[in-house]
Amino acid sequence: MRTHQLVLSWIEAELSEGRLTVGGRLPAERTLAEQLKVSRTSVREAIRILEAMGVVRAGVGSGPDAGTVVISDPTAALGSALRLHVATQHLPVADIVETRVLLESWAASKASPQAPELEAAGRLLEEMAAGGLDVDEFLALDVRFHLALADAAGNAVVSAMMGSLRESIQRYAAQLTSNLPDWEATASRLKAEHREILAAIRNDDDRAAQLVAAHIEGYYREAGLASGGTVPIRP
Repeated sequence: MRTHQLVLSWIEAELSEGRLTVGGRLPAERTLAEQLKVSRTSVREAIRILEAMGVVRAGVGSGPDAGTVVISDPTAALGSALRLHVATQHLPVADIVETRVLLESWAASKASPQAPELEAAGRLLEEMAAGGLDVDEFLALDVRFHLALADAAGNAVVSAMMGSLRESIQRYAAQLTSNLPDWEATASRLKAEHREILAAIRNDDDRAAQLVAAHIEGYYREAGLASGGTVPIRP
């Protein structure tokens, strides 16, 4: 579970038990990090994502506006994400692909070579390289890899948007595998491209954005998705 989901679950539990109310303040970063057994950096990034989702407002300095305040019930933010998730079932897959290219190529160009999310991305590649994965397991790791790269850019809005698209991306990718002539060959190519993308970001290589765009578009092109085309997506 990603850290912002841990924080979100914690807020929901606190609201449910009456220990926290809308308008109440979250504990300090260090306290929350200790409670959830994660780093303060992870908590800070989680707060940024939840702020973009409209769950909290992060104040700075001192005084009545300091601290992180809960400004809405998380179910409202989750409802927005769910509406986006449902809407993507009825949109052309090519439009989702284009959106991914826009978001992920920008993120790849902005990601810091020292971003801690890149370490997580590297571990995901190791899991993919281990072998013995079925298609769904591979694609689940694939999506997590792309989310990690998006998070490395440090933009809470991009992270939130990619997180909302997560299930739709995985579903589209899985359903398109039936159009592929040789899944094993495709999986091998995807893994090689993942390694090249990660290396480019770590080396601050200007090609990172181009590599990500070619990687995303290449998969859908191989699956027979023409520019502007659609495929039926089952709920």
